[in-house]
Amino acid sequence: MKQIALDIGLATGPTLANFFSGPNAAAHLHLLHWVGPVVERRVSEIPRSPVPTYLWGRTGSGKSHLLKAVREALREQGASVGWLDASVHDPLDFNENWTAVLMDDVHLYTAAQQHVAFNWFVNATSPRSGTPRPVVAAGDLPPVKLLLREDLRTRLGWGHVFGLQVLSEPERRAVLRQTADARGVFLGDEVMDFMLTRFSRDLGSLMNLLDQLDAYALQTQRAITIPLIKSMLENL
Repeated sequence: MKQIALDIGLATGPTLANFFSGPNAAAHLHLLHWVGPVVERRVSEIPRSPVPTYLWGRTGSGKSHLLKAVREALREQGASVGWLDASVHDPLDFNENWTAVLMDDVHLYTAAQQHVAFNWFVNATSPRSGTPRPVVAAGDLPPVKLLLREDLRTRLGWGHVFGLQVLSEPERRAVLRQTADARGVFLGDEVMDFMLTRFSRDLGSLMNLLDQLDAYALQTQRAITIPLIKSMLENL
């Protein structure tokens, strides 16, 4: 049966609070401790380990969610960060005012992006100001298997490295149920089965689908059923 991957925006962005850790609890807890709480003091006074962190796992394992959640948490604390992913083709020069450097989808970097990433990494971890800045990066492969320039690849792997796993189907069901209950939305078992068999099964896509279904159900004043899902797809 063909699965449908929806390109729908999230109602709320990825946060550390709305990440369902499951088998990835170690990485989640590490980043929660690393980011720390939002506090009423200067960002420069918040102690953070300068040791880099690298997250890896296949699509749907949650690595990009965690990286974007870290970016959002730092922004809430008033910090500015350097962000680089494979879609950024004209990246900024390294900025000494950055609190951290975040790099996503490193396995897709072009030669030019690898050059920028290496420059950012060196400047962040060996700054002229004497205050090291942490690097948090993510990719599909463990560091040893990354097809990147050697000096960048080894730097990505010398700190904390976490391999992330895709949630099992029971765990995905639990997340959907938990999220729907929190919204006051009822998802019957037949609706859950339909969502898990007819759409992309990675958690991010399922959360996007639930966001859209919730909005469409409110708009049409109908319960979420299989006919409602089909009606929504016809009107996208």
